Amino acid sequence: MQTLVVGRITTVFGVRGWVKVHSFTEQVEVLCSYKPWLIATASGIKQLEIDDWRRQGESLVVHIKGIDDRDFAQTWCGNDILVDKSNLPDLKKDDYYWYQLEGLAVIAHHEGQQVRLGVVKSILETGANDVLVVKGDSESIDREERLIPYVDECVVKVDLAEQRIDVNWDPAF
Repeated sequence: MQTLVVGRITTVFGVRGWVKVHSFTEQVEVLCSYKPWLIATASGIKQLEIDDWRRQGESLVVHIKGIDDRDFAQTWCGNDILVDKSNLPDLKKDDYYWYQLEGLAVIAHHEGQQVRLGVVKSILETGANDVLVVKGDSESIDREERLIPYVDECVVKVDLAEQRIDVNWDPAF
């Protein structure tokens, strides 16, 4: 099973077993549709079932099935929430989950040349568009870090099978 971190249980909420959850998903509520939640604890992966939830500001508050005590709910706080990648919904053609893009080689096409810029280390959400954080590696032209907008004008092609992203980008930037 391959898992992906999708959120974190942060703190207790009230006295009846509710906890606050920070979601790493774009649409916060989507987190509650993933079942079961796998919780990364110091003693291994545990499964939790959620039987109720609601939005609380930018976060969620959820009730863990079978837990109606604040102190017992506290034991789950500070742990990451994981889901099996196979439980993620299929995306439309040419849409990708961020985890699929991280680690891909980035090849710049500029003035008839193809130049390896490095690999995608992470992705930033800016509000206007996402940005690829590309770090040079041992096979790239340098070890520089580049921020490349993830927009149609810059990203020419994503090829998961070839583990690469082709971009229209000046390597001097």
